[in-house]
Amino acid sequence: MDNTSHDAGLIQVLAERLKTQHLPRTLAIKEKVDQGDTLDEFDIHFLEELFQDAREVMPLVDRHPEWQDLVARIFHLYKEITDTALKNEQSPGHNN
Repeated sequence: MDNTSHDAGLIQVLAERLKTQHLPRTLAIKEKVDQGDTLDEFDIHFLEELFQDAREVMPLVDRHPEWQDLVARIFHLYKEITDTALKNEQSPGHNN
């Protein structure tokens, strides 16, 4: 199998995992922090795994620039979640 076929198969698997697993959970976490809640240990672990996966996928994205916009949007979503969660943690009404 050449690199193009391998990349295409990998992209298909990653896109399916994003659609069925990562994105639904990520959006649920975003909704949670948007409502003023903080991240629990499971949320943090999930986000840490996503960041690790993202680092590992970057060489693939570099070879396929057509996916860069989607990846940038996903990173932006992760940043929004972590920024909001930090703000919620630091809010006066939160028990630290």
